[in-house]
Amino acid sequence: MADDASGAKPSIAGVFGGGGPVETFLGLPKVSTKTLKDSGAKAAVLGVPCATPYAATGLYAAKAPAAVRESAAIEAAATQHFDFDRMAPAVPLGADKRPLIVDCGDLDYDPQDHAANRARITKAVGEILAAGAVPIVLGGDDSTPTPVLHAYAEHGPVTILQIDAHIDWRDEVNGERLGLSSPMRRASEMAWVTGMVQVGARAVGSARPSDYEDAKAWGVQFITAAQLHRDGVAAVLDKIPEGANVFIDFDLDGLDPSIAPGVIGPAPGGLFMHQALAILNGVAAKARIAGFCLVEFAPELDRDGQSAQCAYRLSALAAALAAEGTLWAAS
Repeated sequence: MADDASGAKPSIAGVFGGGGPVETFLGLPKVSTKTLKDSGAKAAVLGVPCATPYAATGLYAAKAPAAVRESAAIEAAATQHFDFDRMAPAVPLGADKRPLIVDCGDLDYDPQDHAANRARITKAVGEILAAGAVPIVLGGDDSTPTPVLHAYAEHGPVTILQIDAHIDWRDEVNGERLGLSSPMRRASEMAWVTGMVQVGARAVGSARPSDYEDAKAWGVQFITAAQLHRDGVAAVLDKIPEGANVFIDFDLDGLDPSIAPGVIGPAPGGLFMHQALAILNGVAAKARIAGFCLVEFAPELDRDGQSAQCAYRLSALAAALAAEGTLWAAS
């Protein structure tokens, strides 16, 4: 896009009104997880830079929460504008006109102490759930869902819907059992996880044939990317139990790399945004979104902010849908 006569790059931000710096997701109120209950919010955004990254991959997604918030900032003055992705105002309001979505900021992380990272994640997500809100987690490496799901021990049962190019059923990689190749196998060992639908698998990942067979034996219902393109979104929604609490693990490489290149495991043939958005809307209509975790966004690998925009739109829609489908009374 060419610069205007003043030398400034054209921006659509002025169309929305407002202005000034935006530090939180969509400019929404920042609230501590410890005081979340008093806010009246029903969905809480939480930035999780990393959990248990492999040494070989490093902290590839540590800057993702900030990048997603930056992408969302342009619409901070438009939270009551009409959102055609959900056919309603972008951010739902409570009876007192306060936003039903808030931002709980980012967790600290230690590049060396992964156990401490996981403990912080489980604790913070547990506080969100105890406040009667739905966690909207902005990750974070692909291992993030494991400590997030540990917080659901008293909030089950949950059905997992994973959208990912890979199935994440390795038992261990170089001795590490909690890394990015293992979260769905670790989830299968949690008593409160009672079902799993995995969507978008394609190409070659770290899974061996035995991992796929183990997943099938456990009861995973697979819909490969090829099946989704052939049979449509209905093929996914048919496998979601009516009225279930659904935890959505959305690996950004589940999308086609032509629209979301900022991932470490790109594979051609993935989902497109209209399919992903339709799945989120369909789940909310048939069941309840009990949590949303976006992982594997690597900002340094992004191109022109494409991946950040996809990550923001998915997270914003999930938050709005979850906020309108309250799950738990505060404990």
